[in-house]
Amino acid sequence: MHGPTSPLPLPTDQLRFAMPPMHDSAEDERRHRKERLAGALRVFGRSGFEDGVSGHITARDPEFTDCFWVNPFGMPFRHVTVSDLVLANQDGQVVEGRYHVNQAAFTVHAQVHAARPDVVAVAHCHSVHGRALAALGELVDPITQESCAFYEDVALYDAYSGVTVDAEEGRRIATALGSRKALVLRNHGLLTVGDSVDAAAWWFLSMERSCQVQLMAKAAGRPVLIDHKLAVATREQLGGDLVAWINYQPLWQDISRSEPDLLS
Repeated sequence: MHGPTSPLPLPTDQLRFAMPPMHDSAEDERRHRKERLAGALRVFGRSGFEDGVSGHITARDPEFTDCFWVNPFGMPFRHVTVSDLVLANQDGQVVEGRYHVNQAAFTVHAQVHAARPDVVAVAHCHSVHGRALAALGELVDPITQESCAFYEDVALYDAYSGVTVDAEEGRRIATALGSRKALVLRNHGLLTVGDSVDAAAWWFLSMERSCQVQLMAKAAGRPVLIDHKLAVATREQLGGDLVAWINYQPLWQDISRSEPDLLS
C-alpha cells in the first residue's frame, strides 16, 4: 500500500506579503503618513525614548512638500492621535493643528528635510544607549548582522553647541548626514531618516539596539568586527528602506491593533 500523498505547495501568489501601499490621491497619502506617524510615536513611547519634551518624528506632507507633520509640544508619545498631529512649515510656524511645536528640534528636522528631498520622515530622540554612544563620539561598528545595515551609512556630527535654535546649525547637521540614513550627534543622540515613516522609525529602533549591543560587547571584552566585504554585502541585503519598512510591520500591526484609538 502507498502512503498518503503529501499536500502540494500553494502558489506563492496566494500567500500574503505586505508591501508599501500606493495611494490615488495626496489626501489618502496624507492620512496614511499621519496614521503611521502617530503609531511610530506610540512605539517610541513604549520603547522609553521620551525624555521630557525632547524627541520628534516628522513626516513630509505629500502635497505641501515644504511642510511637515510633527508631534505636539509637550504631549506624551503614548497619547498622540492622528488628530493631535501638527503641520508646520519650514520656519516652524504652525499652519494646521491646535498645539505648539518644539522649535529647537524642528529647526534640525526642517533643514534635514530641505537638504534631502528623497526623505519622507526624520526621527530623533534622546534614547539612553544612543546618547551613551554619542557621548563616546563613536559610530555603530559592524559587529552584528543588524549593525551591518548601518555600515558606512552612518556619520558622526562631531560637535556640540547646546540646544539647536538656529537654521545654520541645522544646516551643518544636514550636511554631516549627507546621503546617509543615520547620524550620531556627538554628546546628543541619534537621528535617522527614511523614505517612509516606517523606515525612519525602524532605523532608529534598530540603531538604538545596535548601540546597546555595542556598549555591552565593549564592556565585556573586545568585539570582533565583521569583515569589510561581508559587512558591505550584508548592508546591501538589509540596509534598504524597503527592508526597513518590512521589518517595521509587526510593530505597526501590534500598535494599531492594541491601541486603535491612535487613529482618531
